[in-house]
Amino acid sequence: MHNRMRRLVAGLLLAGATVAPAPARAQVVADPTVGAPGLDDPYYPDDGNGGYRVEHYDLTLGYDPPSRQLTGTARLSAIAAQPLRAFDLDFSGPAVRTVTVNGRPATFERTGAHKLAVTPVLPLLPGLPFAIVVDYAGEAADSPDSGWTLSPSGGAFAAGEPHSAATWYPLNDTPLDKATFEVRVTVPPEWEVVSNGVRVSDVADGTHRTVDWRLRDPVAGYLTTVAIDHFEFLDQRRVDGTPLFSAFAPQAVSRRDLETKLPEVLDFLETLYGPYPFESGGGIYVDTDLQFSLETQTRPIYAPWSDLNTVVHENTHQWWGDSMSVRQWADICLNECFASYTADYLWPERKDGKDVDAMYRETIDKNRGDPSFWQTPLQNPGAGREFTAVYTRGPLFLHALRHLLGDAVFFPAMSRFVQAHRYDNASMPEFRAYLQSLTPIGLGGFLDAWLDRTVIPPDAELFPGSLSLG
Repeated sequence: MHNRMRRLVAGLLLAGATVAPAPARAQVVADPTVGAPGLDDPYYPDDGNGGYRVEHYDLTLGYDPPSRQLTGTARLSAIAAQPLRAFDLDFSGPAVRTVTVNGRPATFERTGAHKLAVTPVLPLLPGLPFAIVVDYAGEAADSPDSGWTLSPSGGAFAAGEPHSAATWYPLNDTPLDKATFEVRVTVPPEWEVVSNGVRVSDVADGTHRTVDWRLRDPVAGYLTTVAIDHFEFLDQRRVDGTPLFSAFAPQAVSRRDLETKLPEVLDFLETLYGPYPFESGGGIYVDTDLQFSLETQTRPIYAPWSDLNTVVHENTHQWWGDSMSVRQWADICLNECFASYTADYLWPERKDGKDVDAMYRETIDKNRGDPSFWQTPLQNPGAGREFTAVYTRGPLFLHALRHLLGDAVFFPAMSRFVQAHRYDNASMPEFRAYLQSLTPIGLGGFLDAWLDRTVIPPDAELFPGSLSLG
């Protein structure tokens, strides 16, 4: 995520606003045949569900822009991880009409803010696959910045972090359960549809248009999207043949020139982090007044204020955040610290010849006497603060780490780490252990000063290796 207000918001939060941590779950599921209705993430304990994992989502949607009516049939291919007589899905979208499990009608109940509790006719056995089909319909609620969002043209798109998918289809909404994804959408013929992955078909018969998109690589729910608008398109192709398909809403067509830089951006990122992890790329440029752009997998969503820095940031996430995802939301530095460092430091250094050591020293000098700048730890920012310090202090931490290890160690090591977790998850504790494995020098003091403490690091940690005070 790249937020145009990120530094202002960070400043306001860090200057004294307090955000209470998410409460621990009061409900304890004692029955071993009932999937847990939440995975106890420290920040979002009700997200995700236990007892199964999803391998594939197959969505069939219909959307009528004038009435905002969304109809959907979600087919989930899953595997039971335990005996299950009941389980939950995450869904806050339109009214559910029917649910079937393995072709048999199941009973269901909507509970809490976003839970769909399902009870199959027959219990499910551990280790065996099963199929869930949820049929739903109704007016799609406008949820700007957190899910289904209406566009000025009357169209709509889905975007939000850490949640968004549950506003338009039922899922296991956790980065720990990544699955392949397909969506086919039927709209009036004058509308276009864009989603993740590769466009498989686009058929208009005069009364309707049906477009089918498929993503063969696993994806976390919040990184899926669908966008419906009067788009104009840009088709590009990388030298290696990877197709790059981008879409522009009516008032965003002027961003076309910006998107022509995408092949260069991806080539640059490959030199840092290894092969591009997906079979396609591109972007979706909306004309809604969003406060953020988002790294939706293969095809980021760009707000109207987006610039080249944003394009570099969101595409860095295709490695750091998408292909490799966090285990818990406390691990967010793995996503945002790297995306911000790459866009704010590495691109200006390598492409524009900027003296990033001088930039670093200037930033340290500017914030040396500001306690609020340092008071949110990168290791565990806290619920409600996860999208603050990672943008501002995160790049500083990585620049200091780079100088501590040296370029000859730092860059190959970062590439190896993200490639080793391709299509999987990683955590900050894993990253810290990995860093220590790179050198016989103890890194405990450096990592503690930068990641755990809530005050400015001492000068020895601020200016390690070849990074001088200036």
